[in-house]
Amino acid sequence: MHPVAPPTRSRPRRLRLVTVLTGLVALVGTYLAVGVGPAAAAEVTLSQGRPATASSVEGGYAASAAVDGNAGTRWSSAFSDPQWIQVDLGSARPISRVALNWEAAFASDFRIQTSNDATNWTTIHTTVAGTGGSKSIAVSGNGRYVRLHATKRATAYGVSLWEFQVFGDDGGAPPPPPPNGPIVRVAEFLADCPFTRRLPDDPIIFPGLAGASHMHSFFGNLSTDANSDYTSLANASSNCNPSIDLSSYWVPTLYNNNVPVEPTIVTFYYLGEGVRADIVAQTQPMPLGLKIVAGNARATSGDESIARWSCLHAGQVPPGKDFVNCPAGTMMESYLDFPQCWNGRDLDSPDHKSHMAYPVNQACPSTHPVHVPKLRQVLRYPVNGNPANFRLASGPGYTMHGDFFNVWPAAEMERRVLNCIRPVIKCGHDGTY
Repeated sequence: MHPVAPPTRSRPRRLRLVTVLTGLVALVGTYLAVGVGPAAAAEVTLSQGRPATASSVEGGYAASAAVDGNAGTRWSSAFSDPQWIQVDLGSARPISRVALNWEAAFASDFRIQTSNDATNWTTIHTTVAGTGGSKSIAVSGNGRYVRLHATKRATAYGVSLWEFQVFGDDGGAPPPPPPNGPIVRVAEFLADCPFTRRLPDDPIIFPGLAGASHMHSFFGNLSTDANSDYTSLANASSNCNPSIDLSSYWVPTLYNNNVPVEPTIVTFYYLGEGVRADIVAQTQPMPLGLKIVAGNARATSGDESIARWSCLHAGQVPPGKDFVNCPAGTMMESYLDFPQCWNGRDLDSPDHKSHMAYPVNQACPSTHPVHVPKLRQVLRYPVNGNPANFRLASGPGYTMHGDFFNVWPAAEMERRVLNCIRPVIKCGHDGTY
């Protein structure tokens, strides 16, 4: 490029200044007219670190491992069709892309679906005769929950994902905070533990007697049966998020028109509530092998029950001790609080209840002086409508009860009590805020 020759006659200084200013104004005007406008929405990862659940877990490869951002950990399912994995984004978000990093056991046929209630799903992508590997799938949808629903396995094994990533346009707003967000002053840590198996067993009430119980639905530890004890459970694996929770949880199976139905959302909260603040500050970890039974399987009326039934996203329906009539499109949910005062001596008792007690006047009774985290069981069933269609394996809704066998590693339980319960901090699945 050749230099431009200087003019033969220079313009007056004032004219040159006016010309320069006029050019700058024009340039700024052009920038404002062309370059400024709504900022382009940035694609962000919405799924990383969010709560994830799955239809099943094989070999301890929990659903949370597929959304942890670590390509060396994975989720793996049972060896059957269909299977699914879903992630809770925390709020309804626009979805633009889903990335799948399959392990060798992949699904050839699957759908990507979204939902705002984890019950009613909209399909935003379908793959038939897929080839596995790493895939980036452009989609267009919106929802709080995003699910990969695998309908056909490509191998004799289950389906397995190193990573299940959901992306969306942030619209200029930050995504909802992951579990480790700002401090919330609620004494809590939690575990999401999907359904594992259904058996007429109860290793607390009828140990060693297979088939002696009414039907139970089991969650968490993958090995639980009539012969389970602390050693067998501690050497097994779990489908909980976090997978370090090897505890076993079980409830009487729910039937809808005599067809068994399992909850699609299962959360166990460990809480510091129901007692004075000074007692919360002295909460002790649950001892290894502690067994707790809550509720009354032999209740003959709601007056003998501590169970509570309600409707998810339908607060206009009053809760009750028995089943409630939930509107179409909602789920029926069950809440049950376990006793939190321990006698400090026994891991179980002949009636399986006397070693534990509920607080009285916001304090533990002198017979049960040790305050441990309160376990709250929350089950959400994909049923609604006429309560006359429902029954538990133990009877009416007011016979709802829950069994808990503590197999949290001692150091992990202690860490969560010290970091979450005593300082009154709401912790996520990893036990941090």
